[in-house]
Parts: sequence; structure tokens; C-alpha cells
Amino acid sequence: MGTRGWALLFVLCGTIFLEGIDVAMMAVAIPAIRSDLGLATDTAAWVMSGYVLGYAGFTLLGGRAADLLGRRRMFLLWLGVFLAFSGLGGLATEGWMLVVARFVTGVAAAFMTPAALSLITTSYAEGPRRNKALLVFAGTGAAGFSLGLVIGGLLTQLGWRWVFFAPVLLAAALLVAAVRLVPRQDGPPARRRGFDLPGVITAAGAMLLAAYTVVRLEHGLHDWPLTLVSGLAALVLAGAFVVVERRCPDPLVRLGILRQGPVVRADLGALLFLGAFFGFQFIVTLYLQELRGWSPLQTAVALIVMGVDAVLAPTLTPKLVARFGNAQVIVGGFVLAVIAYGLFLPVGMDWSYAAMFPTLFLSGLAFALAYGPLTIAATDGVTGSEQGLAGGLLTTATQFGSAIGIAAVTAVYGLASTGSGPEATLSAFRVALIVPVALVVLGALISLVSAREARRAVRRASQVSSVSASHTSANPAQRSGGISSWK
Repeated sequence: MGTRGWALLFVLCGTIFLEGIDVAMMAVAIPAIRSDLGLATDTAAWVMSGYVLGYAGFTLLGGRAADLLGRRRMFLLWLGVFLAFSGLGGLATEGWMLVVARFVTGVAAAFMTPAALSLITTSYAEGPRRNKALLVFAGTGAAGFSLGLVIGGLLTQLGWRWVFFAPVLLAAALLVAAVRLVPRQDGPPARRRGFDLPGVITAAGAMLLAAYTVVRLEHGLHDWPLTLVSGLAALVLAGAFVVVERRCPDPLVRLGILRQGPVVRADLGALLFLGAFFGFQFIVTLYLQELRGWSPLQTAVALIVMGVDAVLAPTLTPKLVARFGNAQVIVGGFVLAVIAYGLFLPVGMDWSYAAMFPTLFLSGLAFALAYGPLTIAATDGVTGSEQGLAGGLLTTATQFGSAIGIAAVTAVYGLASTGSGPEATLSAFRVALIVPVALVVLGALISLVSAREARRAVRRASQVSSVSASHTSANPAQRSGGISSWK
């Protein structure tokens, strides 16, 4: 790949690592922030939800903006915005200031992450080099989240404001390096006949309302009419977006990309896999802290084994993909996830860490096998001019997946909590754990469809090759390279 190639990959992977540790550290620091600033429960919840709303609401637009306005330009600009508002969050003295800072930071991530992903898919040639780069990218993001839990616990001990200031230091270093390393491959943005403003408005509105609806699901049946109205409004705006894009001569999103089966199945698989992964991690965190009384730092250290994918994704997974193909490795990842989460269903009140370890390790191994190849499949075969869009679709799927997974387990846990006391709480945890199992079972079924289609494609290619070879052997002119035709 070369020294410069690895340096560029290091910078681009640094942004997904930054995004991962930012989310993880915030999850650990919320109790300390709430206590120090005297935040109400709903305000504290919106410190987390505001980021999700900004990220999920604008990531599709962010991916397309990278294609239309320049990947390098969007990457550098929004990395700078991420840096600035993370720093402002650390200076906040009121709850509303934190919520605003987190929302804008989420918007910045929505533009920055798809731009980084599309820079990888356009900077490295399709094939083994790009696959390895994407696997490293995926593994680095997971490592950021896993290490962020531990780092967040340590920094919170020093003061919760360091949870905001630490990403500023990392973002500043990445920005300086990116100015020198990110290639000016985009050139000037292509001339367009017009800007699809109606498409922008309807897409952003639909995504924001959809993200808000998902966040509302965490409240279960509380104020359900508001959740229903926001969901219906999101559907109406999504329908309006489709109508606008069909009629627009120069659409923001070419709807034809949504008819590419492998891309759609990869995005849906990523949504289900990430939903299960983060939903499971959320429930396990509650189990360890609320039921077992473990400290945030103890919990973070216990869960760090799930970050084994950071080592395996760039080392083991490329070899498996080269040997068995993307689709088969994805199936293996989903099957391992089903086993891992299923093993945790009978969790007991006094389970030892040794009893939990197989699930934690297998879930990390499953992530290493599934997520990177899903990233490859979601961008494979997409034209260079739409790589940002493909990255935006994938990022949208992963963000909605993580939000849906956490919201679903929270809602099910709330509905299952019909009594008080440790046994009732444990019973509710067990019911909620069914959600991640169901999600990965559905994902496994979808991945099996992709594996079957991949095998059919290989057989068709083999048949075409055999027919071509037989024709060549039957035609002396072709066998001699057509020399006779030149005589």
C-alpha cells in the first residue's frame, strides 16, 4: 500500500475512531454531567439523543454532499466543525448548551464520516487493497467505541469536561495531518443544472423525524400519540422525497441505487447487526451496573474484550474474505452473533465473569467477521461518482440500527418491568435480551440470501467462461489469436 497510503488510511480511520470514542465516553460521563450541572432527567437524556438526532438526521445528505461538493472539502470542513463544537460542549454551563453542542457535533459526524468512507473507496483500487482498507476502517471504529468506555471512565474521574476536550486534541491532530495527506482527487465539483433544494428539505425533514421517532420509542407507551404522529410525518415526508426525486432532472439521490439488491441487503444487514450489538451492550451495561453494582470503570474493563475485533478485523477477516468471499464471512458473523447473544439469555443473578466471557468474546469476533465485509458489500460495484451516497446510506443504516437497537431493548425492558426487586429486574433483562437475538436471526436470514446470490453469480461466471473456452478451442483462428485473419 505504501507509506503514504498507510498514512492516509491512518488519518481517515482516525475520524471513525474519534466518532467511536466520543459516543462511548459520553455514555459513561452522563451521570457525572447530570449531577454537576443539576440537569433534569429529560435534559440529560437529550444530551445523548441530540447527537443521535443530528447524526442520523443528516447522514444521507452528508454522504451525497461529499459526491457533489468535494470529498476532501466536506471532510476537512466538518472535521473542523466537530472539533469546535466538541470544545464548546466542554465549556457548557447549562443543559441547553450541551444539547445544542451535541446536536451540531452529530451533524458534523454525519457529513464527516461518509466523506471519510468515500475517500477510502475512491483512493484505494477496488479489490484486495480497498477491502483491507475498509476492514481496517471498520475495526478502528469498533476499537474506538470499546476503548472509549475505558477512557471515558478514566477521564470522568478527572472531570467530565475532559470527555469533551480530549476529542478536541485528537481532532486537531487529525485535521493538521489531513490537510497534507488527503488528496485533491475531487477537482472542482461537477457543474450541475440546478440544486435539488426540495430534495434536501424533504430528505432532511424525513430523516430528522424518523430519528426522533426512534428516540421516542425508548419511552414505550408514554406519550405514544406524539411518537405515532412523528412517525407518520416521517413517512409522509419520505413519500414526498421519492416523488420529488423521481421528477427532478438532477436529483439529490438517484433512486436506482436503492434497486441494487446487494447494496440494499448489506445496508439492512448492517442496520440489524449494529442494532443487536448496541442493544445487547446497553442491556449488559445496565445488568452489571444496576443489578450487580459494578462501577462504570469496572463495567468498561469487563466489556473491553468485545473490542477483540479491532485486532481481528484487519488481520483475520481479510484472509477469510479472500478464501471464502464476502457473503460467506458475513453469514458466519451473523451465526456467531446468534450463538453469542443466545448464550446470555439465561443470565443469572450472580453469574461470574467467566460465565459471561464466551458471549462477550464471541460478540466481538462476530463483529470482526460481519461489519467489515458488510461495509465492503455496501460500496462494492457502486460508481465512483456515487461512493459518497453509498457511504451515506451505510452510515444512515448503522446509525438508525444502533438507535433502534437501544430504543427497542429499552422499550421492551420497560414493558417487562412489572414488579420491583432484583428478581423482577433480572426477569425484565432476560426479556429485553430477546431483542438482539431476534435482530441477528433476521440478519442471518438476509445474509443467507446474499450468499445464495453470490454462489449463483459464481456459477454463471463459470458457465460463461466454460462456453467461451469451448468456442475458442473449436475455432482455430481464435485459438491462434486470430493470426489467420491478418494474412
